[in-house]
This record gives sequence, C-alpha cells and structure tokens, in this order.
Amino acid sequence: MTPETPASCSVVLESRPSALEDICQQILTELKAFSFSEDDVFGVHLALEEAFLNAVKHGNKMDPTKTVKVDYTIDRGKVEIAITDEGDGFDPSNIPDPRVGDNLFRPEGRGLLLIGAYMDVMEYNDSGNCVFMAKYNRKPTN
Repeated sequence: MTPETPASCSVVLESRPSALEDICQQILTELKAFSFSEDDVFGVHLALEEAFLNAVKHGNKMDPTKTVKVDYTIDRGKVEIAITDEGDGFDPSNIPDPRVGDNLFRPEGRGLLLIGAYMDVMEYNDSGNCVFMAKYNRKPTN
C-alpha cells in the first residue's frame, strides 16, 4: 500500500563522498514505498549520487570543513531533490557537451548529462551551487 503522507527531509552532510550513503538508502526505500518503478529508482539513485559527488568534488573542492545540504520530498506523483554545496558555484552553460568532438576524451560534463537524461527536471540556482532535480512517477497508485 502506498503511503498517504509525503516523505520529506532536510539534512546537512559532511563533504565527503561516502556521507550520502544513509540518506540515499532512505530515499530509495521511500521511492519504492511510493511505487516508483525500478527504472525510476535506478535513475534517481544515479542522479542523486552524481549530483552529490559534483557538490563534494567540484563545489566544495573536497574541503572536509564544508558541508552539502540535501533536501527532498517524495509523494505519489514525484520526487524532488535539491543538493546545495558551499562552493562558489558555476555556470552550467559553460560545461562542454561530452558527446561532441574532443570532449569525448574529457571527463567534464558526463555527470550533468546523466542527471539530465534520468531526471525530468534539472535546474540550477543563479549562483550555480544548488541543483534542483525532479522525477515524475509515471504510474502512481491511488
């Protein structure tokens, strides 16, 4: 049976790659409880890990004194996740398309491409230090 009340959480994590593990498992469990498909759970998992790693590595520059904030809400119709780092931000339009020319051999941009492919919405705040992602549940139960 699908829960009636949306799941929501806001947590501040240490800026290290493994810090996402517990909250990630919590989100994936709640997605399953809200009857998201296995494909959607996989896509959200991948996008969440990529966005968090980008925040730690590129945003916070692996600085252990900084943090990453993860906010999420899940209901029958969608999951919304915001990841905010303490970095200076960036302009996503300046990231080269990793599918074109010499960019095929560079590591930059692949994570953003994957996030955009698996999530229905991917937006950055004006300063570029927060990504908002959303995935719609194609088969919500009543």
